[in-house]
Amino acid sequence: MTDRDGIFAGDDPFAIARRWLAEAEATEPNDPNAIALSTVDADGMPNARMVLLKEIEAAAFVFYTNYTSTKAREIEQAGKAAFVMHWKSLRRQIRVRGTVVREEGPQADAYYASRSMKSRLGAWASAQSQPLSSRAALMAEVAKVTATKGPNPPRPPFWGGFRVTPTEIEFWADGAFRLHDRFVWRRNSEADPWAIHRLNP
Repeated sequence: MTDRDGIFAGDDPFAIARRWLAEAEATEPNDPNAIALSTVDADGMPNARMVLLKEIEAAAFVFYTNYTSTKAREIEQAGKAAFVMHWKSLRRQIRVRGTVVREEGPQADAYYASRSMKSRLGAWASAQSQPLSSRAALMAEVAKVTATKGPNPPRPPFWGGFRVTPTEIEFWADGAFRLHDRFVWRRNSEADPWAIHRLNP
């Protein structure tokens, strides 16, 4: 499938997403892989926050977090999530909705090991989303973890990845006079083929 500029070229939405992200890495001043991740709690109240997307696989998107965090608890309760990537410099965005499962095997170990030492120790020290009495208390916990876990700690059992397998991916590109280009890939389940539609702006 092609459009007037060729930026949507191809029938694989993951290949398009990887290409757009690679282009954004050359133009965005900070965190081109940032996504606004949306979840809902048990009462259906929505939540949103920025996280960093770490991988675009052949059929899924992967990010990492603390499994005790609010986002993780809401994801595991619902089994679903949505996110949007927006690049102001390119005037493009991608919206994704789908099912979510944990990634807590060798792939998560490898990503954790690739992080800086301070980030690895910070993952152990932070009880993410839980009340904190002071920054001094957090830094004391970092010092404690450093003394007990050493400079190369293993991945915490409460920290790892989530894999979003989409049932919907929408690509949006800015157009003149607000006549934007929008294409959406939809399927009922990950076993079904994609149906591709152009949408009105």
